[in-house]
Amino acid sequence: MATILVVDDELGIRGLLSEILSDEGHTVDLAENAAEARAARERLKPDLVLLDIWMPDVDGISLLKEWGAAGLLSMPVIMMSGHGTIDTAVEATKYGATAFLEKPITLQKLLRAVEQALARPAPRLAQAQGVSPLSASPGLGGGPGEHLGVLDALPGSMAGAPGHAVLQGLQPEQSFDLDRPLREARDAFEKSYFEFHLAKENGSMTRVAEKTGLERTHLYRKLKQLGVDLARSKRAGL
Repeated sequence: MATILVVDDELGIRGLLSEILSDEGHTVDLAENAAEARAARERLKPDLVLLDIWMPDVDGISLLKEWGAAGLLSMPVIMMSGHGTIDTAVEATKYGATAFLEKPITLQKLLRAVEQALARPAPRLAQAQGVSPLSASPGLGGGPGEHLGVLDALPGSMAGAPGHAVLQGLQPEQSFDLDRPLREARDAFEKSYFEFHLAKENGSMTRVAEKTGLERTHLYRKLKQLGVDLARSKRAGL
């Protein structure tokens, strides 16, 4: 079991996350602002930090940057926000965050993100190489309320010239040009993400909807928008 630091200015959220994680057998410490988070991180040397973005003194992204610049990101950091956007999640992963959780945080997503973060090696910052490690999980492309779920930073290898990142786990290995407008880069990634799951589930829209956390109607609309060839994805099933 791990030592986990929860940083959030809302008492109710700190208490809820502490209760859930303690029930899972983890040791939990709490901080309500950046000053307390710095002290707790130094004192505890936590295995994982859950860090809120919007705090009254220093915001979570700034604290993440501070730790990264000082070489203190020896532990994975999961960012949390009730006002998350793709841009915010990308920025968080750029500076070393392992995952991004949108509030209200469901029990399933919390435990999955914690499990995955603890299973990974310590994060390595990629901005020096001019790349941003991106990986989406269920809920990446959605409407209001399902726009962004967990956005995981893959510690996969970097390839090619600066401005390119290799996203492992897709088939075949994909190389994405990040030196382009965000919308174009996001669409290219989302298309590969859905093609991967369609192939893996042998074209079953029901299973893909369950896997990605989208309603079937929205999933169809999203695939059509991205230009995903459903027939081809089914033939390429794993």
